[in-house]
Amino acid sequence: MKVSIITVTYNSRKTVDRTIESVLQQSYPDIEYWVIDGNSTDDTVDKLKQYESKFERRPHGKFHWISEPDNGIYDAMNKGIERSTGDIVGILNSDDWFTTNDVVEKIVKAFTDDIDAVYGDIHTVQKETPDVCSYRCKGRIFHPYLLKFGWAPPHPSFYVRRSIIKTYGAYDPTYKIAGDFELIARYIHRHHIHTKYIPMDFVTMTSGGASTKDAQAYKDGIREVCQACKELGIHTNGLKLSMKRFISMVANRI
Repeated sequence: MKVSIITVTYNSRKTVDRTIESVLQQSYPDIEYWVIDGNSTDDTVDKLKQYESKFERRPHGKFHWISEPDNGIYDAMNKGIERSTGDIVGILNSDDWFTTNDVVEKIVKAFTDDIDAVYGDIHTVQKETPDVCSYRCKGRIFHPYLLKFGWAPPHPSFYVRRSIIKTYGAYDPTYKIAGDFELIARYIHRHHIHTKYIPMDFVTMTSGGASTKDAQAYKDGIREVCQACKELGIHTNGLKLSMKRFISMVANRI
């Protein structure tokens, strides 16, 4: 079973090495890795070129990359999905990395015949202290009921069958921040796909995602989640969505 991993980059030279190295170190052999670069102006592309030979030495592993302008992060993710050929698809952000070397191996083992997608846990660190966990997101508490609070399985841990993407669509590029929430909620709420939680930490994230950078981005994220819920028939409001952080705090204590 081939796994396609997609990383979107833009001026990511300071972080992309750790991301790519974590893919190279995975124990599972049949990985197809795509990096979709948004026409970086730093030396990100030079770094990508340097990794071509490293992946050539990896059994069964394939490494591909492109560098061109895009219409946002979800448009770039869709480019990776369209170009990739794996049976299973997942996203690894350009400043994140796999926590252990057996993550992909465990993901593949979890895909039995009746499972459409799997997810696990992730944790966040600060750039200055990458070995110290500052926040943990536990996927095991997820229930479809929590979508109305803006709580979905952690996107960096979400791996889905290509057949599901083909049937129900990829990311909606009109979203700028909450396109990952919309996709997961669409699959789970509208199409009732079968998911499975894996009790392990998949990904280490560096603090500061698109939806958490500042107060305005947080407000924009809430607005987009509200929009997604409305379009998908999930009854919510701003008050419920503001409880997401409280739910996460409670989850960390379980």
